[in-house]
Amino acid sequence: MSAVPEPDATTDRVDATGAATRTTGGSPTGGPGSGSARADAGPADGRVTDRADAVAIADPPGEPVDDRDDAPTADAPPPVDRRSGAFWAWTALGLVVVLGLAALTRFLEQNVPSWAEGSAVEDLAAAIEYPVYAILLGLLGNVLVTVSGLRDRIAAAFRTEFFIKTGLVLLGASINLAVIAGAAGPAIAQALLLISGVFLFTWWLAGRFGLDDKLRALLASAVSICGVSAAIAAAGAVRARREQLAYTASLVIAFALPSIFLLPWLADVFGLPDAVAGAWIGGNIDTTAAVTAAGALAGEDALQIASIVKVTQNALMGVVAVALTAYFAFRVERRADAARPGLGELWRRFPKFVLGFVAASVIATWYLDSAGTDGKATIAIVNDLRVWFLILAFVSIGLEVRVSSLREAGWRPVTVFAGATLFNLALALGLASLLFRDFAV
Repeated sequence: MSAVPEPDATTDRVDATGAATRTTGGSPTGGPGSGSARADAGPADGRVTDRADAVAIADPPGEPVDDRDDAPTADAPPPVDRRSGAFWAWTALGLVVVLGLAALTRFLEQNVPSWAEGSAVEDLAAAIEYPVYAILLGLLGNVLVTVSGLRDRIAAAFRTEFFIKTGLVLLGASINLAVIAGAAGPAIAQALLLISGVFLFTWWLAGRFGLDDKLRALLASAVSICGVSAAIAAAGAVRARREQLAYTASLVIAFALPSIFLLPWLADVFGLPDAVAGAWIGGNIDTTAAVTAAGALAGEDALQIASIVKVTQNALMGVVAVALTAYFAFRVERRADAARPGLGELWRRFPKFVLGFVAASVIATWYLDSAGTDGKATIAIVNDLRVWFLILAFVSIGLEVRVSSLREAGWRPVTVFAGATLFNLALALGLASLLFRDFAV
């Protein structure tokens, strides 16, 4: 976090576009987590403007950019000091909302099939699983807290990234280490080919539509790697504007939500084997949470492969972030004083939950070999805890959706993201069919 300047050296102002800025000693700066040391303000779609009074956003280089679009708006409540008691009180209320919706999800999952027995919708009720209930309830809760004016106050409790990463670490306990070892080769090959191909295609397509390099980097990283997490890493690497990150995150969620239901259905229509379906889902859907939801709908075997494939792609996020840092420092921005990124920077950006996922699999595999059938009850408890964390993540997905960011940014980034998603869809299906066709879970 940035050091807080003396009160008499800091003034707040809002420029003609309504963007809040802070001036310290005559230099304008933006809110925490913007990740940009010096960037011209402009439209969220990345078009370059020639305004002389462009607003700069300056936070410490490399500081992660927050993935929530919580910048104050005209009708939003004033920001709450994160160190105050009020902040923690609102966050506690938000956590109650998330936990309440998660409990309702579990209740519906367990009771709706029995309620529908003997009715015309019996088969449909039995087929609907917890990701569907969780996301729909999250979207409904989103409407209610937005209409009531509570959304921005309680948004700190919508910890999708934390919930999903904890759930994935716990998922590792249900995957035998032999499955991870066997899938590692094709997963790494698919990740390298898919990330390279989709990133370069998206970069090229965004350039054809005239988007600036920073937004191109965010969109390309989000589509090719792992959605919001990759966009956050890319934003810190290229010093993107906060509104560009918020818009990219909104696009990721908007495209991921229908994919959760569409891809498992298409995999069934195409008659894909579980391993191929899982690899296609894991390689195509942008966010880890959405991959897990879609994999759960496709089946336990598909979920395991989808998770391994996605975790493999996530592991390469640090490499891409360091490459973007170097490219923008030495090619795009050409800063002579820029430090050359090294192995320490790669480790800092590496998603540590990947190690937890593998460690959980190693420990669980060893434990089951030692304890035998008696150990299955313990693993069942871990799996139930994993489901709870995934439900919390899916509820948070619905609560985090912001339609306003999509309305404000224009049509060109939407077109680029849609084109890149279709390219990713086709390339991921081809690679999954080639690399996982003979793989047995």
